[in-house]
Amino acid sequence: MIKLGERIRELRLRDGRTQENLAGELGVTAQAVSRWENSICCPDVELIPPIANFFGVSIDELFGCDNERAKKVDALAERICEMNRENNGEDISLDAAVSLARESLIEFPGNEKLTLSLASVLYNAGYVRRGEHHVDGPDGYSHYDVDLHRTYPEWREAVRLYEKILPTLSAGPMREQAVIELSQLYANLGEREKALELAESAPEMAASKPFLRIRAFDGEEAAAAQGEALIETVRTSGELIESIVLTDRSLPPKTAADMLDGAVGMIGLVCTDGFFGPLSGFAACLEMLRSYYLWLADERDAAFDALDHALESAHAGDQLTDGFYTAPLLHHVKIEAPDAERRFAEELPEVWPWWSVPEYSRVKGELQADPRWNAWVRRTQGTE
Repeated sequence: MIKLGERIRELRLRDGRTQENLAGELGVTAQAVSRWENSICCPDVELIPPIANFFGVSIDELFGCDNERAKKVDALAERICEMNRENNGEDISLDAAVSLARESLIEFPGNEKLTLSLASVLYNAGYVRRGEHHVDGPDGYSHYDVDLHRTYPEWREAVRLYEKILPTLSAGPMREQAVIELSQLYANLGEREKALELAESAPEMAASKPFLRIRAFDGEEAAAAQGEALIETVRTSGELIESIVLTDRSLPPKTAADMLDGAVGMIGLVCTDGFFGPLSGFAACLEMLRSYYLWLADERDAAFDALDHALESAHAGDQLTDGFYTAPLLHHVKIEAPDAERRFAEELPEVWPWWSVPEYSRVKGELQADPRWNAWVRRTQGTE
């Protein structure tokens, strides 16, 4: 840790102050300040707050502790986040992640970053341990099973934590994460007015980050930003189509399948050369959900065709390397390779059809009884 005298000299030179300036402010001699800076002696304890105030820093910063504290908080938050990501639909280390987050908050009470980390782990824990459940309403639409969801201790605590830190979070990634996750929990728990209040406080789409980034550039950089915004728009539009399909239980299965086919086709309208880049994984998920509705529509061959399309897209996503999209609209947009250790194609049989659907058990049982299912599974594992 930096010595106090060295820190005083560093701050004084930073601000262009003299030893006489500091001495006059504190009511001591310039020789006393010189002795502090040369580590001959230290200032009296009662002078520490005025010295920190003189330089406009906290006492922790004065002693050089603040940077180390921030580094430790960042390291803890990143570790909690990594552990949380391990629990992707399966409880691998949720207890350990929750424990680490709670222990971290004991060491750094009230820290926003660590509070958000704990809330996010609890958010995920509710999904992994208990699941998101729906019921069919008398209006023919899917509704959240709020009575069941309200029994989840993880979600109730997560809501309290998000609500605690949200008023003090400034604009940026942490606030965005808190708003998105809290909005979903409000929906799950039937807190519609609170969800609407959050929505009303958010900017319009044109003022969102992808669109505002366009205004920060011109030339080739502007074209890249426009392409990134277009990709985000296509993905969000596809998610909306998927959400409508899952919510409106009055849709005939074939109609639902056609809507999902349109969502995949929308990606193709932008990625006109057939190279979907990072959108490949999303396309694979849409195709798996489409296979479910095709099976319900008694289009069994088409259902397995959709599964094959899902596998093709997953393979394409797994094989991505750093580079650029190749479609004319997107060729300025950079691509970062995915995690080399993850092979989404191998996960498809376990995550099918990706989203929660009402007749999951029956349809998957019938699919698995068809010999083509095992052949498809072998292809996902690369054994056929």
